[in-house]
Order: sequence, then C-alpha cells, then structure tokens
Amino acid sequence: MQPNSGILKWIPPKFHAYARLARIDKPIGIWLLLLPCYWGLALTSSHLPLPEILLFTIGAVLMRSVGCIYNDWVDRDFDSKVRRTANRPLASKALSVYQAYRFMVLLLGLAFLVLLSFSFEVILLGGLSLILVVLYPWMKRFTYWPQAFLGLTFNWGILMGSLVGGGRLDLKTFLLYGAGIFWTLGYDTIYAFQDRDDDALIGVKSTALKFSRHPKLFLMVVYGAFWFLLLILGWISEFHQAYILGISLVGVHLFWQGVTLNPEKSEDCLKKFKSNTLTGLLVILALLLGRL
Repeated sequence: MQPNSGILKWIPPKFHAYARLARIDKPIGIWLLLLPCYWGLALTSSHLPLPEILLFTIGAVLMRSVGCIYNDWVDRDFDSKVRRTANRPLASKALSVYQAYRFMVLLLGLAFLVLLSFSFEVILLGGLSLILVVLYPWMKRFTYWPQAFLGLTFNWGILMGSLVGGGRLDLKTFLLYGAGIFWTLGYDTIYAFQDRDDDALIGVKSTALKFSRHPKLFLMVVYGAFWFLLLILGWISEFHQAYILGISLVGVHLFWQGVTLNPEKSEDCLKKFKSNTLTGLLVILALLLGRL
C-alpha cells in the first residue's frame, strides 16, 4: 500500500510509521478479532446490544494494534528477511524499539480503560488473554502449529462476549470457541502460504509448511471441523430451523475457499484470507436466525 493511499492519506505523514506498525491500514485483522466477540454476544443475546458492540469494537481495534506491535518487536529479525514483511517499521528501522514500546503501552492503557466498563469477571477474563498475546509470537519457533495457538488467542472474544451477554460460560460457549479455533486454523494457514518459501529458509514453522503437500485436504478438514461444531451447537441449543440456512451459507463459502484456493499464488491466498470477514458475518447471521 502506498503511503498516501487508503486511511493513511488522512493521517499526517509523520505518523504513518506508527499507523503501519499498528496495522491501521490493514483492517482485516480487526475484523477477525472483533467478529468472534460478536459471535459470543449473538449466542447469548436475542439481539446485538449497541453499547457492548461499541465497547468490543473499540477494544478490538486497540488490542489488535497492541498485538501487532508486540508481534513485530518479537519478529523484527525474522521480518527483515521475509519479502512481504521487510518494510514493516521495526524491521526496516523506520521506528525504534523504544518508540514502538511507548506506543504499545499507550494503546494498552486505552484498552484497559475500555475493559473497565465491564464486570469484574469480564475484566479478569480479558486480563488472562494477555498471556496468550505474549506467548503467540514465540510459537512459530517451537511448533508447526502456531496457527492453532492464534486460534486460542483470536477467538478469546467469544468467551468474553458470551460472559457479557449471558453472564456465564457454558458448553455452548466452548463449542463455539472450539469452532472458532478451527476457523482460525484454516484462514491463518491460507495466510501463511504467502511466506512458505521464506519461512522454510529462516526456520519459521507453520501449518502451511507442515501440510505443504496436501494444503487443500488440510483446509477442508479444519473447515469441516469448524462447520461440524457449528452444527452440533445448533442441535444442543435447539435453535430455530433458520439456523441451518445460516450455517449452510457458511459451508458454501468455506467450500469455495478450499476448492478455488491456489496456494502457489500469494494474491489468491490474500484474497481468500480476506474473504473470511464474510465467513464471520455469516456466522453472526446464523446465530441471530437461530434465536428467532
């Protein structure tokens, strides 16, 4: 993205490096962190309450930025060796580590203020998510399954949304959480296909490398598990039959991703990855239909 394109054209040039560090110019990550929060609310509420939607939206924007900054700090040496990430502000030294640290602390403080709007139980649950945020960037050094750990992290909002909407965590919440983990395992593997060659050279591990011989089969298995858990969720929740229509649309979209994906083309991987915003919105539709 050019410095004067998209949202960056509305930001003074001296702050462009900070905006890129926080990935403000790439909102897909915000959606993928935010939509599970909405799922949790939709699972436990007959509607999506506006005040909670607003708080979760602000919180997701802030915490996604915090996660990106921390991730870039941990991976700055790796990023400088990968074509797609070499121009990131820390990898390219457009910003110093100290500048990034101050910015991250500021955003984290704002996120904490948002969290204080919720009950003590939700605050505690939100605080626990920081453990996952801190550990995630290190996983690619030790396991071929960092995408699974990202699933634990990015879908934490399901637990928080369910606690806010229903006041408790139950089997239905954890079924949806499990479904979200498989969803993330799929879409982040697609994303990781972009860096397979560079990752192999520098020793970074991923499911894209582990399943490089059968990428579509792996994708169909994890997306199938995602869809099956949504089906079980509807059954034990005794949802309205309209829920089946909703998850059928989810299934069609996931099938399209798996069948048409070309793992050898970075542009197609990015396109399929970004299309998961639609997947998340369709899940919200299904949950709302199920509670008719």
